[in-house]
Amino acid sequence: MKDPTGKPAGLSNKAAGRLTQISAHVSKTSTQSPTLQNDKSDHSLPADHSDILTTLSTLRQIASTPDPTRRGYVRQKQAGKLWVRERIDQLLDPGTFREVGSVSGTVKWEPIEGYARERPISFIPSNNIQGTGKLQGRDVLLTADDFSIRGGHADGATIEKTVYIEKMAIALKLPVIKLVDGSSGGGSVTTIKRVGWSYLPQIPHLRQVVQQLNMGIPNLGAVVGPAIGLGAARVVACHFSVMAADIGSLFNAGPKVVEGATFEEGLDFQDLGGPLMHCTNGTIDNLAANEVECFQQIRTVLGYLPNSGLEAPPVIPCNDPENREDLSLRSIIPRRQARMYNSRAIIDIVVDQNSWFEIGALWGKTAINGLARLAGHPVGIISLNCEVNGGALDAQGSQKLTRFLKLCDVMNIPVVQFVDVPGYAIGTIAERTATMRWGVELAKAYYSTTMPIFSVITRRVFGVAGGIMIGARDPPMQVAWPSGHWGSLPLDGGIEVGHRHELMEAEKAGNKAEVYQALEEEYKRLMNPVRTANAFGVEEIIDPKDTRAICCAWIRHMYGINMKERLANRMSGKLQTSFT
Repeated sequence: MKDPTGKPAGLSNKAAGRLTQISAHVSKTSTQSPTLQNDKSDHSLPADHSDILTTLSTLRQIASTPDPTRRGYVRQKQAGKLWVRERIDQLLDPGTFREVGSVSGTVKWEPIEGYARERPISFIPSNNIQGTGKLQGRDVLLTADDFSIRGGHADGATIEKTVYIEKMAIALKLPVIKLVDGSSGGGSVTTIKRVGWSYLPQIPHLRQVVQQLNMGIPNLGAVVGPAIGLGAARVVACHFSVMAADIGSLFNAGPKVVEGATFEEGLDFQDLGGPLMHCTNGTIDNLAANEVECFQQIRTVLGYLPNSGLEAPPVIPCNDPENREDLSLRSIIPRRQARMYNSRAIIDIVVDQNSWFEIGALWGKTAINGLARLAGHPVGIISLNCEVNGGALDAQGSQKLTRFLKLCDVMNIPVVQFVDVPGYAIGTIAERTATMRWGVELAKAYYSTTMPIFSVITRRVFGVAGGIMIGARDPPMQVAWPSGHWGSLPLDGGIEVGHRHELMEAEKAGNKAEVYQALEEEYKRLMNPVRTANAFGVEEIIDPKDTRAICCAWIRHMYGINMKERLANRMSGKLQTSFT
């Protein structure tokens, strides 16, 4: 329908004019031959875009092929290190890696004859490789440094790729594996020369990293070379980190920068930040002999963890009988309170065979923690180490347990703890290292986390530390062994404090030793654990040989309706966890 002027009804002059123009164009082109139409574009460009595909293939081939003439690659091999793509092949399931940003890097182009055509004449690939793959059949995201290119410092598209992969982890809710060898895209002074101006430093991906940590998206990092500055921060920020003893090191800045700033001369990578430094001070969780063992530890840890905090940890079939009994547990705790024993032996006996994986064995040695399984179900394990400092929790031990409790919370992993704690460490060293400060931080972690905790009281529960460990859940889920021994203060020292005047008078009378012995014997009689059970001060005293069966029954219940309720609360936002 047209209006009196001949224009389509309801159209403005401008719209009608555009419609007429398009109609004329269609009419004109429809009468032209196919050959004439093709001549409007450059007929030398292949219709299947094979020129573009060939260029992409060439660049990918260059990036994935080692160049034995490149100085950085030669140095990598001379240092006994795997090349980055060899690492990926060894870590991931064969043939599963799909790279993201496969042709990112610096390309030099030259024009060639033809319509808007050019070809690459040189290509320096990005020294940060990222992508997806499978680890023991599970989808993961991977980021790995190529130290053979510019020593791992920033280059084309590195930071954009880093931000992208961190965002993808949140969007896909997939674990992230980080192989750090260099600065992970950290800056270099040469960047100023290249861009022509100095810049304010930015860490644009850290926000996403913190979000992942609190969401329970596993971040697992390996130090497989010098981890410098930003690279060091990236691996330390992981839920779990491991360092290769033969090639790993970590520092805020390298020896030359340190020399200029602090005048410490002659330092090498190992002196400045080798495994003897950082695997014993808690900066890095675990030590591995080499790269291959780093990869194996990462596989092991991931096997206990969900893809995110919205899922339950993965349960596997278990051939170890749940009701397996071990009579050696009856005598593993010495009757003489002053004698020590091997706490790890209890863990090995109770958990599924060959499932115990310790985290942080070389630091915070007053505490023991790690991951294991009970009836195939992942479980966090906490114990005190009575062979170090008598089991009294020091500052580092408290720090280690605090970190571990938060890990189990964000990953929905229930915790079983074997409690034998005489209290917090005392003395000048304890005060100098702020033991109570870190002890209170541990208390905050116990009371702010929400994963279930089951306590097996194997011997001592004394003082603030003991009260925190067994009192953080209401109602407490716990059992005690016949070797249980508890109170506000241990008898050693406690009698001296509680009966000071009486003992002073006895000393004047010359019979202090007899009075002290009588008091000690009376207290030992009253501290019979059965008396505590009579008053329902402890819920149940069990035969130690039954510990595994009881813990397995508890863990099965925790993975039932309790886990479903927990996941529903996390999904709705009613329950929020924090690793940071």
